[in-house]
Amino acid sequence: QVQLVESGGGSVQAGGSLRLSCAVSGYRYGRTCMGWFRQAPGKEREGVSTIGRYGTPNYGDSVKGRFTISKDNAENTLYLQMNSLKPEDTAMYYCAADSGPYCTIVPSLSFRHYNYWGQGTQVTVSS
Repeated sequence: QVQLVESGGGSVQAGGSLRLSCAVSGYRYGRTCMGWFRQAPGKEREGVSTIGRYGTPNYGDSVKGRFTISKDNAENTLYLQMNSLKPEDTAMYYCAADSGPYCTIVPSLSFRHYNYWGQGTQVTVSS
């Protein structure tokens, strides 16, 4: 059974940093595309950052230069380092994984292309 468990969310002031983690089990971790997505109330889920099976990252325009995605294959853990946080980054952040046809060298940022999801961790940034 595939399990993705996020942690590391919290409340910070604008300009601060957080590091999200996603522990993965029951999946072919090394051969998947994985990513972070977020959803604010009343908005559609959006791709924040994804990383391909060979380690190629992809970032949404709103987080480029501020967020960094990485993964530890030995620990089966995905990370998202978030710096220079803004109030508009406030959302529930979800970890996702998939190894289907959209898991290409540059992985998709569309939430529709990922079938396995964690429960989410809340990030709140105050001004």
